[in-house]
Amino acid sequence: MMPFLMFMAASMAQTDSQLSAGDHTRKITVDGRERTYLVHVPRKIDASKPAPVVLAFHGGGSNAEQMVRFCGLDEKADDAGFIVVYPSGSGRTEQLLTWNAGNCCGYAQHEKIGDVAFVRQLLDDLARVVRVDADRVFATGMSNGGMMAYLLASDLSDRIAAIAPVGGPMGTNECHPKRAVPVMHFHGADDKFAPLAGGRGERSLSQTNFLSVEHSVGCWIKANECQAKPAVVELPVQIEDGTKVTRKTWGGGKDGSEVILFEIAGAGHTWPGRKPPLLYLGKSTKNISANDAMWEFFQRHPRR
Repeated sequence: MMPFLMFMAASMAQTDSQLSAGDHTRKITVDGRERTYLVHVPRKIDASKPAPVVLAFHGGGSNAEQMVRFCGLDEKADDAGFIVVYPSGSGRTEQLLTWNAGNCCGYAQHEKIGDVAFVRQLLDDLARVVRVDADRVFATGMSNGGMMAYLLASDLSDRIAAIAPVGGPMGTNECHPKRAVPVMHFHGADDKFAPLAGGRGERSLSQTNFLSVEHSVGCWIKANECQAKPAVVELPVQIEDGTKVTRKTWGGGKDGSEVILFEIAGAGHTWPGRKPPLLYLGKSTKNISANDAMWEFFQRHPRR
């Protein structure tokens, strides 16, 4: 009887919420390397119920702490009641980190860092300290981080329900998900780092020959078996800031999946709805909030 009780206690410890509301840092070892991720647990979360999780990947040459400020997802999480996780990439310094997302970027790519394995172990570790709804684990990211979200949709589709990359195309020519993964992509038409049409961005330090956004969404339209012709809507201009948002939706996909592209005329390498920290990144739009749009999208698309 005693061993059984000990087993039950250990099992409960694995699932009960151990992280309180607030911000936390976790460290795990993956392939002999210490990896770090930040966790934001909202105040309104019900610790007795499994919670949705949004993985938010920083851009190349950035880090998790900067991503917290850049995207502003903590505020949305506090309002909506989901956990946000900010993984840290790899690099020679803690401030300039990258992801191995295929054809980009930097240290992580050169060293062939296993970032998909990192995320898989991260999710396992996270489930030990908070109650995670395994059917509602989502990924977003900026630039190289958006590329990482695409890679996870292909190579970790058993764990990732849907993705919403921002300013980052696919880093691989093909996608091979085990199941349909809904995609929502945001991209500035005036992006000088990862151009909408692909190629080398004139302001990109990595000088990566990026794949086009058309190729990226096209891969997922095919993989998800969506309709070939999109429904196109020009969103009303609510604030005259020199930007205009066009939404293209390829619906009718397998298991209710869809692919949505927000193409933002006049916007650069920025997070829609957020003020860019550097003018060098280009203009952002106030005519759509990426955080609001992606959360509404994620709510529609649990893992099926």
